[in-house]
Amino acid sequence: MRIGHGYDAHRFGDKRPFVIGGVQIPYERGIDAHSDGDTLLHAVIDALFGAAGMPDIGAHYPDTSAAFDNVDSMYLLKDAVKEVSGAGFALEYLDCTIVAQAPKMAQWLPQMRQNIAAACGVEVSRVNVKATTEERMGFTGEKLGLAAHAVCLLREECPGSPEHSHL
Repeated sequence: MRIGHGYDAHRFGDKRPFVIGGVQIPYERGIDAHSDGDTLLHAVIDALFGAAGMPDIGAHYPDTSAAFDNVDSMYLLKDAVKEVSGAGFALEYLDCTIVAQAPKMAQWLPQMRQNIAAACGVEVSRVNVKATTEERMGFTGEKLGLAAHAVCLLREECPGSPEHSHL
């Protein structure tokens, strides 16, 4: 078994819609980023790469590359899942926390869980997504941006085994 932790943070901006966990949420601000800025998915990708002992998201999908300008982070997650699975790992469990004072996330958390589970090729019961605030402290508390943490547990598989058909 291997554990990986991922973290990402983005400031709010006006260039893009507010997308998190693959869900577009109505909000007065968007996310300032090179890609679609899906902070949660970026943390998940880093957790997966970390547990597999691979370089981080920036090494795989650099923000200096025009190929990733405005890219859908769900596409990046699916690609990361292929890489991690190809290296011989299967996802046991993923636990995520979004840190944002606003917007409130509760009503969209179930859809985020479903989106992430589908992208990872696992049952929804293997993915958890929560949200919290920092009680008006720091950049998230001042509504300047948001952050996300993800922790995953990977199981090492033998390539070619029936259990190794997906992450």
